[in-house]
Amino acid sequence: MLLKMNIEKIWITDDAIWIRTAEGKEAREKFADYPRLRNASQEQRLDFTSDKFGIHWEDLDEDLSFEGFFLKPQPTKLYLLFIAHPELNVSALARRMGISQSLMAQYISGKKKPSETRLNMILENIREVGKELMAV
Repeated sequence: MLLKMNIEKIWITDDAIWIRTAEGKEAREKFADYPRLRNASQEQRLDFTSDKFGIHWEDLDEDLSFEGFFLKPQPTKLYLLFIAHPELNVSALARRMGISQSLMAQYISGKKKPSETRLNMILENIREVGKELMAV
């Protein structure tokens, strides 16, 4: 369940979207963590709406909850794997699996937790890519 937060200000910089609560707490989400926002133009990033729960980019089909700005997840197994192997393309793997790039990014960042079945599917797809590369 999302918590209603009293957001006083929302602003965009070149690499992130920032929020400030009525209590003065500030937080940001980096565009680099969200493929749709990372690949969007500044004009597209500025075309957002907000409500009491979060920020929405209708044209980009992207949503961020205010609550998520303040969560500090621990590095996930997937995050550590992709950091250790920057040659792995998150977007391409997501397409290969038929899941959204944004969802994959949230799994990697820890904002969403994949089921054990989904995690195994991701790891199996990475192994398959490795096998295909070894066959070259």
